[in-house]
Amino acid sequence: MRSRVADSLYWMSRYLERAEHTARLLDVQLNLMLEQAPDASGARWLRLLRSLNIKTAVDAASVHDIPRALTLDAADNASIVSWITAARDNARQVREQISSEMWEQLNELYLDVLRARTDNRWQAEPHQFSRAVKQGAHLFQGITDSTMTHGEGWQFIQLGRYLERMNATAILLDAHFAAFPGDPSREILASEYLEWLGLLKSCTAFEAYCKVYTADLRPDRIAEFLLLHADFPRSVRFAAETVQSCLSAIADFTQTSKSGKANRLAGRLRAALSFDQIDEIIGDDLHRYVDDVQRQGAQIHSAIYQLYVSYPIESAIAS
Repeated sequence: MRSRVADSLYWMSRYLERAEHTARLLDVQLNLMLEQAPDASGARWLRLLRSLNIKTAVDAASVHDIPRALTLDAADNASIVSWITAARDNARQVREQISSEMWEQLNELYLDVLRARTDNRWQAEPHQFSRAVKQGAHLFQGITDSTMTHGEGWQFIQLGRYLERMNATAILLDAHFAAFPGDPSREILASEYLEWLGLLKSCTAFEAYCKVYTADLRPDRIAEFLLLHADFPRSVRFAAETVQSCLSAIADFTQTSKSGKANRLAGRLRAALSFDQIDEIIGDDLHRYVDDVQRQGAQIHSAIYQLYVSYPIESAIAS
């Protein structure tokens, strides 16, 4: 597969995952606003921005502008419309590599978001808008799995999705635990219950968490579930295992060595998440651990680019 194609499939998937993640966090935040005191809105929006890795100041005058900026502001590179536009642009460059159903679904989602900018739908029905983005992204993922051969291109799509998801969950955890310090094994205060509930719902994890731990919310259990659970699709461990599996499959397709840097980095992270214990992680420093996950994710991304996208021309000629 040409590096241009791999690059476009990879980023198409990452951008769409980013749009769905942003829509989900916004939807949860807007629901929480109905249950909480208005004077806490600035702190909540600031935490949301940190959860999306957006570093900016928030004051009383700008709080009400954040939802629209994160959804329909095409000039804002961190908005949903920008992510979906970028995903569509990448898909358009590789239309011959994806199914017609994939293109139709992504194009339909793009046009639906553009219509929302002109018909004032966001102001009238913000939850419906967020739900439409989430469902559109989920439908695209299902269509991808059902209509595309699970070869090299499909693996790059999965690689982009789960590397983005791993990073997003790590940042979300870091931002939330920084906002609510204290003994992670403690009982959650009544005043904090909705905040921790919101963290789980931001990862569509509340029902799955309850099946493992019941509805008794404790910070250490939430951290363990979102970091280390082997079977939950949005946990950091599940994403890291999928990334490593995709890299191994791509190595087979491209006849490259599985001992390359990208595979080694992904395998090392996967092993750590498989054997580390939450009490040791929290005892050492949860922030440092999650920050290290993000750092290793960035290293994996760089190694992928060096091997499959921006490799020297001599390597291509030799192969």
